[in-house]
Amino acid sequence: MSGNTDQLNDIFTKFLHGKKLFVDRQVLRPDFIPTNLPHRGTQLSRIAKIMGPVLTGTRGSNIFIYGKTGTGKTAVVKFVLNHLLKVSNQMGAPVKYCYVNCRLTGTIYRVIIKLGESVGLKIPFTGLATSEVFDRFENALELNQVLLIVVLDEIDALIKNHGDNLIYELTRVNETLKNAKVSIIGISNDLLFKDLLDPRVLSSLGEEEVVFRPYTALELKDILLERAKIAFHENVVDTGVINLCSALAAAEHGDARRALDLLRVAGEIAERDNENKVLEVHVRYAQNKIEQDRVSLVLKTLPIHSKLVLCSIYLLQKAAVENVITGDVYEVYSKICNDLNMEPLTQRRVSGLINELDISGIVNARLVNFGRYGRTKKIRLGVSTSIISSAFSDDSSIERVLTYTPAFFKKS
Repeated sequence: MSGNTDQLNDIFTKFLHGKKLFVDRQVLRPDFIPTNLPHRGTQLSRIAKIMGPVLTGTRGSNIFIYGKTGTGKTAVVKFVLNHLLKVSNQMGAPVKYCYVNCRLTGTIYRVIIKLGESVGLKIPFTGLATSEVFDRFENALELNQVLLIVVLDEIDALIKNHGDNLIYELTRVNETLKNAKVSIIGISNDLLFKDLLDPRVLSSLGEEEVVFRPYTALELKDILLERAKIAFHENVVDTGVINLCSALAAAEHGDARRALDLLRVAGEIAERDNENKVLEVHVRYAQNKIEQDRVSLVLKTLPIHSKLVLCSIYLLQKAAVENVITGDVYEVYSKICNDLNMEPLTQRRVSGLINELDISGIVNARLVNFGRYGRTKKIRLGVSTSIISSAFSDDSSIERVLTYTPAFFKKS
């Protein structure tokens, strides 16, 4: 025991008295809102002009904001609305905004709870019908005479999982409110998510659209240079490190979050190694670590049937089965479900799960046309088997499935 204690004391002592490369590592976190947003002046100005009317007591237009992950959508919206709130407070205008990440918040009920909290309404976490909760929120809006801007980040996750009824209610609430108004800002990574909306909802929205294009390598370099000046001590990060982080992130759709994560993790690795500077080799280590952590997190949070479908592909590949198709996967998946006393999904639904795994890069599914015999997918893993087995190591049922031998899924 004392050996372990001494080991921990040594680690913590080195941390306290070792080289300090960071001044403030939080500056490199994705949720940090800087005082300047390089290369997003056009989008910033557009959103500000659309939302400006709320300062005069008029409802602003609804906005849909599109762009890939890490293109600055959330940062720009929060930057504009924080400043708008500051100006409205100085003027005495009754403006508020409520930010909700729909993917993290989960259900419609919880989204409405957050909206209610923004206007001082306390709602119990369970026990009420959703319609009752929304009515209470609407009454609180009217009572407080608020101009509320509702920001629904990852709005596509809410619509895909729970439909568009809440969006419809939020657009129609202005028809009944006399002393309050609601504007919606929807943020999505999916350019086609509006295809999921009912025509009535689209008609009620009357939205404007703002598109965020990916950053170039040079633009990412400007962002990193600004953040690095605040995040690190002087002369800790060379230009070559900034260039490498920018180039790697630009190759992945110009993702600023990716660039910031690379620089932060590289700095943490260098600091742990008691180095004087962050080097390019630390960026390479950071790249491998981030990729493994990202894939592992995605795998751990998959729904159970997606995990079983992935296990089926894993077992087929492990058994060296060539040209794996949807039917092969479904056959193994069904046997796994039977072994675990679970009801299997239909083959059509499993095909949809394979598509979702393909989109996330966990598997590669290539559509093959067999003429009059129809079409199917040729499927293989997109990540290593070791990453999958490591990610599922803390789930005893799934870990056991991964140990099945070919004899299990080849038996009739």
